[in-house]
Formats: sequence, C-alpha cells, structure tokens
Amino acid sequence: MEKLAIEGGISLNGEVAISGAKNAALPILCAGLLTAEPLIISNVPHLRDVTTMLSLLGQMGVNISVHDKLGIELHASNIHTPEAPYEMVKTMRASVLVLGPLTARFGEARVSLPGGCAIGLRPVDQHLKGLQAMGATISMDHGYMIVRAPRLKGVRICMDLVTVTGTENLMMAATLAEGTTIIENAAREPEIPDLAACLTAMGAKIKGAGSDTITIEGVDKLHGASHSVMPDRIETGTFLVAAAATGGTVRVTGARPGTLDAVLDKLREAGVKIETGTDWITVAPNGTNGKLRAVNLRTAPYPAFPTDMQAQFVALNTVASGTGVVNETIFENRFMHVQELQRLGADIEVEGNTAIVKGVEHLDGATVMATDLRASASLVIAGLVARGTTVVDRIYHLDRGYESIEEKLSKLGARIRRVS
Repeated sequence: MEKLAIEGGISLNGEVAISGAKNAALPILCAGLLTAEPLIISNVPHLRDVTTMLSLLGQMGVNISVHDKLGIELHASNIHTPEAPYEMVKTMRASVLVLGPLTARFGEARVSLPGGCAIGLRPVDQHLKGLQAMGATISMDHGYMIVRAPRLKGVRICMDLVTVTGTENLMMAATLAEGTTIIENAAREPEIPDLAACLTAMGAKIKGAGSDTITIEGVDKLHGASHSVMPDRIETGTFLVAAAATGGTVRVTGARPGTLDAVLDKLREAGVKIETGTDWITVAPNGTNGKLRAVNLRTAPYPAFPTDMQAQFVALNTVASGTGVVNETIFENRFMHVQELQRLGADIEVEGNTAIVKGVEHLDGATVMATDLRASASLVIAGLVARGTTVVDRIYHLDRGYESIEEKLSKLGARIRRVS
C-alpha cells in the first residue's frame, strides 16, 4: 500500500496550477448519458473517482475516448446495461448520479444503495422523493433501487434538505421530462451552475442554477456538445492553507476566486495576506512575524464555509496562536483526522460536533493514517509544518480527489515522496 513521506519544516513558495473540479466533473460525466450524440469534456482531473466513473459508464455501454490532458469524449448511443452495481457504488457514492439521467432517457435505472460512509450518513431519499414526484415508480430489490418511468413529468419539488447530488440528479432528470420542473431549496454550490452550463450547451433549458430555485423546461432530446470543467475550489483552498500554514508565498493559477469567498475571509482572519486576480490567488505572510491566528468556523452549505475545507483549517489552527472553535454541521462523523493530528502533538478536544483547537509551538512528525479524502489533506498539511518525518498511510483516499499532489507540492519546495 502506498504512503507519503514528508520532511516537514519547509515553507512552500512558487506557483501551482489548479486542476479541474472533481465534484463538477463527476455529474458532467453522467450528463453524457442524456444524449446519443458525443459529449466532449475538457479539463477533467486525473483522479481515482474519475477513473471509477468512467469504468461504470463503460460497463453500461458508453463508448469512451481519452484525449490529451484528459479531455474525454463520451458517446452513449448504445447503452445495454442501465445499472450501477454495488462494486462501483461502494467505492464512490457519486455513482448514484447516473440515477436521474438513466431514468430520464431510458425509462429505467437500477442503482445499488450506497450503504455506509466513513464521514457520516448521506442518504439518497431526496433523489428518490423527487423522481417519485415526477412520476417514477420505485422499488427495492436485494439492495438495489429500481426506478421506472415511461417519461418523467415536470413538477414542483421542494427539497427537505439541501443536497448537492440530489439537486444535480433531479436537474439532469428534468431536462428530458415533459413540462416544467421547479426545484426549490436547491443546493447553490458552484459545481451546479457548471453542470447547468454543460446541460445548456447540450440543448437543455435551465434558469436559476446557483440560486435556491432552479427552473428546468423539459425538451424532447439533448444533443452533443463541448464543455470545460471548472477549477477545483477545494484543491485551491487546500494549497492556500498549506502555503499559509508553512509561512510561504504561493500563487495558485487557473483558479476561480469568486467561489472561495468564505475560505479567503478565514485566511485573512488568520493573518494571511491575500491577493486575487481574474484566475489567480496569491497567499503570503502578513507583517514581519507572519504568525498565524487561530480562527473559529462553522461549516454550512454554500456560500458559507465548506465542510470539505474543515479538516485543512483544523490543521492550520494546530500551529496558530490562540484557540479556534470549529463546528461541523454537515456530517456527523467528520473529525476522524483529530486523533491522527494528536499523534503529531496537536492539542484538540472534540465535544460532539465541535472541535476546540489550541495552537501549539510545533508539531512532531509521526506515522498517521488517512481516514477519508479531506482528512488526508489535513494530515499532509500537518506533515509539511511538523518537525522531522511524517508518513501518511492509506493515501488512496487522497488520490480520489487530488491530482498529483506530491508532484505539485514538490514544485513548491516541499520534501515529499510517494513510497510503497
């Protein structure tokens, strides 16, 4: 099993290019199921989750061509198996995103229930409730959701809670429904307007994506198109926090600063100097001593502070001056990185969904174990600032969401290598 070995204590400096967004690429790949014509997608990140999704689509009968720099062409003219098996869904919950497109275009979908998740419950009841309201019949068969509908009907859907994949699934389903669908209490994450832009290029009629009310006027069919995936805001935030924690000066390029307002505000609050341009962000120490200040934060749906950046800021708080209180409101089990950070000498107490982080003078390297994707990133950040060597085990989590992270960090001066 591969690990990352990190020699800490070196500030990151230089420039790093941001990859395409995993959380935008996955639903956009599923959008290829909505048309028999080719969908060409560029700026797709080279990640394990993307590979898994392509394998799933290939099993269904999608013809896949990979171009230079992971441009991908999908041709879903001959789907023979409208199914997402357990073997795929258990490794990547985003596989459930095929549910809406398959039902809308083929009238039937068979998708495994996702099961448990390390960071907490992520039920799919909102997906099913929305499809049922659109006229689908739903049954369960040995752990599989069977959804059938001759043609979905446009309807008003009010989501009981904000769900990103639920919003995306129903939005894709509604593009081919008969009549107009209105999704209320929709998720507002930037990846949703990116999906809407791709669907619109394919001939869909969508208004309001990025707001809490999305209106989709169904069409008879969608056509082929080309779309470039937006930059990954979480990868962007992770590199900014890593630079800030190590006291370095780093410019991230190919970014979209407007999608990171809450994260940039917290970095400024921590005492970091931030400059932004159209597609770049620079982070640098602020003042002569450059000492970080611990920050309080509370995760919540976009545009508030993202749960996917919580672990990284916990790592930053461990070496900042003062005490930071971190409230996690999205997932009930997303502090598993805490006990690993404690192995490095962090002073953290967890009370329910709150972590109280008291900054220490320094962390010391040790062997730690990644438990999920963003926890992995927090351990890498901690390893970069710790004295001595930190070894991060189970980095297959990291490879799900960060493209060539050790190569990018090495270019910024980090002493980091992948070992078996």
